[in-house]
Amino acid sequence: MTSPTLQLACQLIEKASVTPEDVGCQALMITRLEAIGFSVEHLRFGDVDNFWAIRGESGPILAFAGHTDVVPTGDERQWQTPPFEPTIKDGMLYGRGAADMKGSLAAMITACENFVAEYPNHSGRIAFLITSDEEGIAINGTVKVIEWLESRNEKISWCLVGEPSSTKDVGDIIKNGRRGSLGCELTVKGIQGHVAYPHLAKNPIHLVSPALAELAAENWDEGNDFFPATSFQVSNFNSGTGATNVIPGEAKIIFNFRFSTETTDEQLRERAETILQKHNFEYDINWSLSGQPFLTAAGELVDAAVNAIKKVTGRNTQLSTAGGTSDGRFIAPTGAQVLELGPVNATIHQINECVKAEDLDKLSNMYQQILVELLG
Repeated sequence: MTSPTLQLACQLIEKASVTPEDVGCQALMITRLEAIGFSVEHLRFGDVDNFWAIRGESGPILAFAGHTDVVPTGDERQWQTPPFEPTIKDGMLYGRGAADMKGSLAAMITACENFVAEYPNHSGRIAFLITSDEEGIAINGTVKVIEWLESRNEKISWCLVGEPSSTKDVGDIIKNGRRGSLGCELTVKGIQGHVAYPHLAKNPIHLVSPALAELAAENWDEGNDFFPATSFQVSNFNSGTGATNVIPGEAKIIFNFRFSTETTDEQLRERAETILQKHNFEYDINWSLSGQPFLTAAGELVDAAVNAIKKVTGRNTQLSTAGGTSDGRFIAPTGAQVLELGPVNATIHQINECVKAEDLDKLSNMYQQILVELLG
């Protein structure tokens, strides 16, 4: 027999909700939430389904945030079981979204069901902010729901994001912040020509290479107690016609900064362009800010999560800001305390994505204990 959390996780995994499709995942969650007294508002922006559910009349809001969409499966022939046919084998639950993050969604629902049964007149309010646009371009999901909440002057006090934060054992790591992400598309203009007549051409690869080397060697900051130093990485470099005897006319480079709270995106742009200009070549540049860094260093939510993990697992958890971005970047700027707590992330986005089946019950118990700590 499987637990209620595992049963719900399997029901969610069965739905092939590849970004931005929801395919009924949210309807399944809403049915469970309405049954325990949540009021639900459906929020569709563009081609994305979202919902906001809340229980309680007044007081601080503890919100569970997450996404029903998953990344594509890749070659399904490489999966040991079909990706949308959840399978428990040797204690592991297999299926796309098992770790990222349908397992967490199921744990959130059952945690609230158990908490409400025990504390029907709990203090404060419990909410769910759910989107189907986290794994994609993320323009019609959480960011739009937050704008909608702000327009109503409705503020989240504490937010638990169900991203897979754990490394080896569930609850060993909670993410209390994330680095900012600043991307850049750089086009360096040269003059195309024959390699035998370089004096008649201008090679953009030669022009930009010293500048890229300087950018890569630059010490952007030293980081701090919560964040590693800001990093610069080139992810794409495209140039040339494919011919061996043609100097290209332009080079296109994509690079990214993952930055700490020690440096602002404005400072990074200014310093990077100062270096580019020093090398005296013609270029076009397009910057894209995916998210600011955020940090929940201390407070009620950190204390509640640390205590809950200790009570459920006996483990002393660690706070971390490592990894990529999450939808927490849209929620933290409103003033909310934001933490990410979810299952082990070893197989996320991979073939044969899986989690320990028992970890989802532990996660549900952690969420329930956090509810007790803050609203019980």
